[in-house]
Amino acid sequence: MPKQVHPIIKRYIPIVKGIAGTFGSNCEVVLHDFSDLKNSIVVIENGKVTGRDMSSSMTDFSLQQVKAGKTQKDIINYSGKGSDGRTIKSTTMFIRDDSDKVIGCLCINFDATEFAIAKRALSELLDFGQEETKEEPSSKKINEVLKEVVQAKIDDMGKPIAYLNKDEKVHIVNDLDAQGVFLIKGAIDYVADILCVSRYTIYNYLDETRDDK
Repeated sequence: MPKQVHPIIKRYIPIVKGIAGTFGSNCEVVLHDFSDLKNSIVVIENGKVTGRDMSSSMTDFSLQQVKAGKTQKDIINYSGKGSDGRTIKSTTMFIRDDSDKVIGCLCINFDATEFAIAKRALSELLDFGQEETKEEPSSKKINEVLKEVVQAKIDDMGKPIAYLNKDEKVHIVNDLDAQGVFLIKGAIDYVADILCVSRYTIYNYLDETRDDK
């Protein structure tokens, strides 16, 4: 039986296709009908960005916003991470009926990973070698220092996490281990989350690097 879609929602289908066609395969556009939140997708273009198709559900973030009733204002240009660590720039625009009731939304998820690489390359090109003043680690909380150390190692690789292969991730874990990072409580779980692997994978990486020493 064909899915019943609100007439107002149907009017947005050509817009979905137009936006996706204009901005290309890195731009996922999704149209939702809130009458059935578990099966809300009416049409989706370039679903590879978040790995979804017509049978998928809303993202956890959007679903939480709807269930919490936080639909008064559109959510423009918020950032997120794909399951493989890709950098995604998103926008959610709510659709209302004639009585101003929110009945659905139009979502745009743009894979900006390649632009993040370009931004880093341009940043290095325009670096004139000026020293930055940094606070002493002693004045910061441990978790803040942990985040900075891990991010610095990732930045040294010169590309986003989504583009890192296993050897590069092992290299990062090896360097962090040499710095004593994994002596900090919660560091294993934090690094696993950042590198988009399991905590057991981090243990395996550590075993590999330590066995070689």
